[in-house]
Amino acid sequence: MLIYCATTNKGKLAEFRLAADRYAAGCFHLEPLPGLSAIAAPEETGVTLEENATLKARYYSRHATELVFADDSGLVVDALDGAPGVYSSHFSGPQATDASNNALLLERMRGVTPRTARFVCIVALARAGGILRTFHGVVEGTLLDSPRGSHGFGYDPLFYYPDYGCTLAECDGERKLEVSHRGRALQAMFTYLRAEASRPAAPPSSSRR
Repeated sequence: MLIYCATTNKGKLAEFRLAADRYAAGCFHLEPLPGLSAIAAPEETGVTLEENATLKARYYSRHATELVFADDSGLVVDALDGAPGVYSSHFSGPQATDASNNALLLERMRGVTPRTARFVCIVALARAGGILRTFHGVVEGTLLDSPRGSHGFGYDPLFYYPDYGCTLAECDGERKLEVSHRGRALQAMFTYLRAEASRPAAPPSSSRR
């Protein structure tokens, strides 16, 4: 079965494909939504990650007959009262880059403790404008005071995962997928889809005359 993802982020797309290879068990073929770059992006007006994920999934699923999923992810820092949170991708402004976001985070966290933080991901699955279900993933860690590693994207170089003894940017894609917020949310989605696909079809209803 074909399933579309709604993202133009190369890092996310790579993780989506890794997750499909690992968790879809050959039941689902994942592709970017056709013509996605030509579709005007919706305004992300949600005040939570879940609101933005569902908003995007509803919007983009109207452009396809197959299942479509979208995600919204963010870094939640305890010492910053949950910031950058839903504004993670544009933390340093409308023209934000990974480098500028990380630089601003380091500035805000200079000399600050505690440095506990978590990545949160919400994946929303939709068809024809209707949400079927949402899936959550979380990974706990701490923030370093300088970046480490060249893999991953976003805040990965600053996010230290204690169980691995390294940042998420020091992990290869497969190892990161096992514990990341996005990997966990996608695993939940593919588990749900596989269960639905194996569910016996309901017998046709009959009526007495």
